[in-house]
Amino acid sequence: MRSVFSGRARRVSACTALALAAGMLLATPASAGTPVPAPPVAQPTASVELPGRSYTVPQGTGRASAAGATGDTRPLADLNSDGWEDVIFRAMDGKLYSSLSDGGGAEFLTSRTEVAKDVIPIGNQGGNNSRPEVLVLSGTGTLTMYQDAHRDSYDGEWRVGTGWQIYNKVFSPGDLNGDGRADVLARTHAGELYVYLGTGHMTGPLSTRKRIGGGWGVYDQLVGVGDANGDGKGDLYARDTTGRLWFYAATGNLSRPFAGRRAIGQGWNTYNQIAWAGSGAVVARDNTGTVYLYDPRGNGTLSPRRKASATGGWAGVAQFANSGSIPHTGKAAVMARTHAGNLYWYGATTRGVLTARDQLSEDGGWSDVTVFHPSSLDGDGHSDFGWAYEGRLGVNGNTIGSGWGVYNALVGPGDLSGDGKGDLLARDRSGVLYLYEGNGHATAFASRVRVGDGWSTYNKLVGAGDYTGDGRTDLLARTTSGDLYLYAGTGSASAPFKGRVKIGGGWGAYQQIAAPGDLNADGKADLLAVTSGGTLYRYMNTAPGRFSPRTQLATGFGIYNTLF
Repeated sequence: MRSVFSGRARRVSACTALALAAGMLLATPASAGTPVPAPPVAQPTASVELPGRSYTVPQGTGRASAAGATGDTRPLADLNSDGWEDVIFRAMDGKLYSSLSDGGGAEFLTSRTEVAKDVIPIGNQGGNNSRPEVLVLSGTGTLTMYQDAHRDSYDGEWRVGTGWQIYNKVFSPGDLNGDGRADVLARTHAGELYVYLGTGHMTGPLSTRKRIGGGWGVYDQLVGVGDANGDGKGDLYARDTTGRLWFYAATGNLSRPFAGRRAIGQGWNTYNQIAWAGSGAVVARDNTGTVYLYDPRGNGTLSPRRKASATGGWAGVAQFANSGSIPHTGKAAVMARTHAGNLYWYGATTRGVLTARDQLSEDGGWSDVTVFHPSSLDGDGHSDFGWAYEGRLGVNGNTIGSGWGVYNALVGPGDLSGDGKGDLLARDRSGVLYLYEGNGHATAFASRVRVGDGWSTYNKLVGAGDYTGDGRTDLLARTTSGDLYLYAGTGSASAPFKGRVKIGGGWGAYQQIAAPGDLNADGKADLLAVTSGGTLYRYMNTAPGRFSPRTQLATGFGIYNTLF
C-alpha cells in the first residue's frame, strides 16, 4: 500500500493526548474485508516489476517500422543506445521507471525528491554520447534536464528554469526546424501554444519561447509524434473533447510552424492516454490498461490499430513520458471512516475502479475527530491526511496551529493560487470561505484570504484536481436542495474561482460525495458518490465540466459515515 502513512512511517499524533484518543495508526495493513473487489491481475511478460503489477514494452515502436515513414526517425528516449524507442513512465507509486526495448528496465531518476509531474524526452541534444536528454517538470514548475540518460541513471543534471507551472502541457514534437535537435512545445491554461527550440547546449538547452498562437485549449490531448509524413520534421496530433483526432503537419517555418489541421479519425476518447511511439507512430491506452499501436502511413494518417501489450499490461501507469494528456498529481485515492471511528484507504488503479481497502488505524478512536483528505500539500504528489481536534489543525505528523475550531468545513482540492503548491479551503460557521496558501511542505499556511460569503448554502464541498480541462484546480459544491455546482479555478489567490456553473440536480440522493482525483489517469478529475443504502457509484469526467452516466462500483459502503 502506498498511502499518506507509508514510506516515511507517518503518524497522526499532534500530541500524546490526541494519539491516545484517536489510536495509533497501524504500521501494516490489517486483513479487513472490503466491499470493493480487487482488480484482476494482468500477466504480461514483465520487463519492470512494481509492487503488485507487471509492465511490458509495446512492441514495434522506435525505428522506422512503419511503411512510408522516410523522414527523421531518430528516437527521443533511446536509453540503451540500440536505436529503438524506450518507455519512461510515472507509476501510481509516484516513482519514475524505464522499460526498455531489450526487456530491461529499472527505477529511473531515483535522486528526485519532488514528484515528476511530466516527463519529456528530447533525444540527443549534443551530449557526450548517443544517449538522450530527458526533461522533467515538477509540480511547482521547475524544469530540469538530465543529460545522457541511462536505464536508471544519468551523467549530468541542469536546471532549465522555474515558473513552468504556467503551462498545463509540455511535450516534444521532435525536430521542428530541421537542425537535428528535438524542440519543445508548451501550452498555457488559456490555450496559447509556445515553442522552445533546442539549442544543443547542456547548460541552456532551450531557446527563448516563441508564441505559435491561441485556441489550442480545445484539445484535451496534444501528442508530438516526430515525422509522420516523411518530410523530416516533427508533426503533431491533437484530440478534441469529442474524441476526434486532428493532424498538424510541421512546415519548417517558425513564423507558422504548423499547417492547417486535418481530421483523421473519431472515437479516440476511448483512450485515456495517447503517447509518442517513434517514427510518427503513436500508442494509445484504454481504461483496461491495454496499449494499442498505430503506425503512420506516411501522409499524416494512421494505420488500423494493433494490440501492443497484454490485456491490462499497462494498468497502473499514471503518466507516460510525452503523453498527450494533461498530467494529474496530488490525489488518487479516497479514505473512509466507519461509524465506530476506524479509518480505511482505497487507492485508484488507472482503470476507473478502486483497490481493495487497507485499514489505516486501530479500531475506533477517530469518531470525534474532524478528518479530511487533501491533495498533496508537501510536494510528493500523494494525498495527505488532515485532522482538526480541539481547535488544533494537523497534516500528517505536523501540527499547524490552533484556532481552527471556527471552521465547519475543510477541503484541500490542490493548487488554487498558481504556484504549484497545494492549498486549503476553510469555511466558518457563518458561511464565509477562506483560502490558505500552502508552503509546499505541509508545515504551515500563509495568512488566510477571504474568498466570499454565502457558502453555507452548500452541505458538501469537494475537489481534487481539474474538472474543466484547463489544468487548473477546481471545486465542486452541493446545495442543501441537491444541486451540484462547479467553481472553475483561476490560478489567482485573490480571486480563486470563476462564477459557479450548475452541473445538475438530484445529487441530494447521495449520502456521501467524494473526490478521489483521477481514477483512470486521463488527466481529468472524477467523482464518487454513495447512496443511503450504501451503493457506491462512479462518475467519470468525460468532457470539461461534464460527467458520464453513473456506474456502480460496489455495495456495502453504508458502514462508513464519511468518505473523503
